[in-house]
Amino acid sequence: MSLSVGIVGLPNVGKSTLFNALLKKQVALVANYPFATIEPNIGIAQVPDDRLPVLAKIAGTMVIKPAIVEFVDIAGLVRGASKGEGLGNQFLAHIREVDAICHVMRDFCDDTVLREGAVSPVEDLATIRMELQLADLDTLNKQAEPKGRADKDLKERWEIVSRFKEALEAEQAVFTVLRSALQADQEILSRVAKELSLLTAKPEIFVINVDEDKLSDYSRLVDRFAEQLKVEPSQVVIISAKVESELASLPLEDQLLFMSDLGIEKSGLERLAKVAYQTLNLQSFLTAGELEVRAWTIKKGTTALDAAGVIHTDFAKNFIKAKVASYNDFIEHGGWKTLKQLGKLRLEGRDYVMRSDDVVEFVIHQ
Repeated sequence: MSLSVGIVGLPNVGKSTLFNALLKKQVALVANYPFATIEPNIGIAQVPDDRLPVLAKIAGTMVIKPAIVEFVDIAGLVRGASKGEGLGNQFLAHIREVDAICHVMRDFCDDTVLREGAVSPVEDLATIRMELQLADLDTLNKQAEPKGRADKDLKERWEIVSRFKEALEAEQAVFTVLRSALQADQEILSRVAKELSLLTAKPEIFVINVDEDKLSDYSRLVDRFAEQLKVEPSQVVIISAKVESELASLPLEDQLLFMSDLGIEKSGLERLAKVAYQTLNLQSFLTAGELEVRAWTIKKGTTALDAAGVIHTDFAKNFIKAKVASYNDFIEHGGWKTLKQLGKLRLEGRDYVMRSDDVVEFVIHQ
């Protein structure tokens, strides 16, 4: 699935260093991905998944393909971007195309790197959000109120536009309206926000770029910045962009040694990929065969028929059934053959809702 996260931030907060680390990682691992071409403004990060090497041993393959998240480098923002200041128009155009926003904020101490407007994570985030809110208000102010005997759908749409405007005028993101709405209303609210390409309707991730000596205190920093920014800890990732740049250029064994010396278990890029995956409401289903073991990305709530189409459109077109086992059963019983003998293999139809621990083999018309 082509789902992307836009990396956003004020100048000199470490955004470019972080993105370059993603690119280095991508180049080092490019053989793992089934892409003929990767655009130069897109960085690929693997979603950590400890299940895949275990499946690979059982399936007898050396080819492991994790799920991935695409990160898009977006031109730096300055105050006044909503009115075209700096690269404002380019910034706003690019951010409308991504599925989520990754705010990068500076908390490192390096006086040789000019701040260029960056003050603190709290104030920097306020600046960015204000520019996005002003841009959305401009979009909404261009919407015309239906006149006369307008049909029900147009009147309902205008009511939604008015709700969005009211929130923005109170310096609240459109996302807060979506989140607080009744579940029955969320679908139509989200559809209108998407039609209008509203920037503040997008889910957010918050990356704090710190000095490397702070990384060992990861959990405390997450809680601290979540409280300061008034966001959920699950949305916050602590990174040293400088460390990520160094890690991305090292062989795996040296990466592990380096992280051990720093007192960290996972790289910032791994943590970022995982948080992005969760933020986009994604999950993986797994396939395991002699050719490869792979995690396939789907939205939560996806049916077996649509999941088959993620592998190939012909799989959906010619779908018969899905052979499904839980990951734990697959590992415990050593693969498909024993699962079938023990009656642990389930046969599911096209309307089956996929689970995050499913190992699947699709049966199709040849």
